[in-house]
Amino acid sequence: MGRSLMPDTLPSLVTAELTAPADPRAAAMAGALAAKYPDASRAVLFYGSCLREKNLDGLMLDFYLIVSDYREAYGKCWLATANRLIPPNVFPFEHNGLIAKYAVLSEADFARLNGVGADNVSVWARFAQPARLLWVADDLARQRVVSAVASATPTLLSLARPMADAQDALSLWKAGFALTYNAELRAEKNGRSHSIVDADPERYRRFGEAALADGLPPSPKDAPARWRELQRRGKRLSVIRLAKASFTYAGGIDYLAWKINRHAGTTIVIKPWQRRWPLLGALTLLPRLFRGGAIR
Repeated sequence: MGRSLMPDTLPSLVTAELTAPADPRAAAMAGALAAKYPDASRAVLFYGSCLREKNLDGLMLDFYLIVSDYREAYGKCWLATANRLIPPNVFPFEHNGLIAKYAVLSEADFARLNGVGADNVSVWARFAQPARLLWVADDLARQRVVSAVASATPTLLSLARPMADAQDALSLWKAGFALTYNAELRAEKNGRSHSIVDADPERYRRFGEAALADGLPPSPKDAPARWRELQRRGKRLSVIRLAKASFTYAGGIDYLAWKINRHAGTTIVIKPWQRRWPLLGALTLLPRLFRGGAIR
């Protein structure tokens, strides 16, 4: 039989991408991460630039751990409240010589933050890009992850549509990523938002055309105002999450300096007093980073 001429649907594209092969070491790490939260783990997603790397040694891998409930994950610890009020919590992780950071979200928050009604861009902007589902608790958890991730692309394109110069799929993607990069503190160089699409235009064309064919959610009536709100809130949340990570992330200030130096070409060196008081130390970096253009 010949190949089906039926067009791809977005859920089918998302399912195929999430279940595509990944580095076995990353998959083993995902399983070990899920095992840290045996009563709460629902899924582990691998995302970010390391997806494209053949050698993971020396790199910082990125995972999202999806849990049933924050209380199930942490018990009565204050971390449950922090994760609920300012999602996600971020922690470091090591396994078999690899290092990673992982963000924790409940199933409910993961679905909400991938949708068009999300009050910040941080989740849907990431999961509109490629990811792998490396561990899942059961079929229901898999269905929920696919449904949540499948809403990320329509969210980005719907919000970008009124702001884009052209309405083809690739133009919407580039406009959307450019707008999201201005809604977070980013240790990235100019042009990074366009290079995401240029690195795999066929992938973004297929996903974009499938989303357009399915019908996008209604775009906001006042898109510039909506984006100003997302950008203001995104910058504030970035600072708040940075402050929170000073408590949840061992060595967080050193990681922050490493990431900025790596992406922006700066030579920030953390002083002893900044390690002793990481919250204050992290906040003192911000004026220097804005002046130098290391984060935008």
